[in-house]
Amino acid sequence: MPFKSVDDYIATQPPASQRVLSRVRRIIRKAVPGAEEVISYQIPAYKLNGRIVMYFAGWKEHFSLYPLNTRIAARFKKELADYETSKGTIKIPLSEPVPVKLVEGFAKMRAKEVAVRLKRTRH
Repeated sequence: MPFKSVDDYIATQPPASQRVLSRVRRIIRKAVPGAEEVISYQIPAYKLNGRIVMYFAGWKEHFSLYPLNTRIAARFKKELADYETSKGTIKIPLSEPVPVKLVEGFAKMRAKEVAVRLKRTRH
């Protein structure tokens, strides 16, 4: 079933996941207030000036943030040490508190990267 909104997406998750994903959503929206909230690849995504800033998704045991790149991995190396990461993804267990500073910092850094890339392509 294709999701029409982030509300639709979150509503399909188990109750415990809904609480966590709603919190992650609030953190991202506060960190990147001008971002457009969309569904892309059937998961929540945030866009600035038509470009994807980041995604998040809920899974059975964790939620994920995407895309993890080398700059973000280096900047948040200490914070990421507690979580499983793979190429492009941070996995955060649903059983642990949402790492607010990590989610917020990830969103802000990705927004800055997108803005810089957009500025370069306009010149």
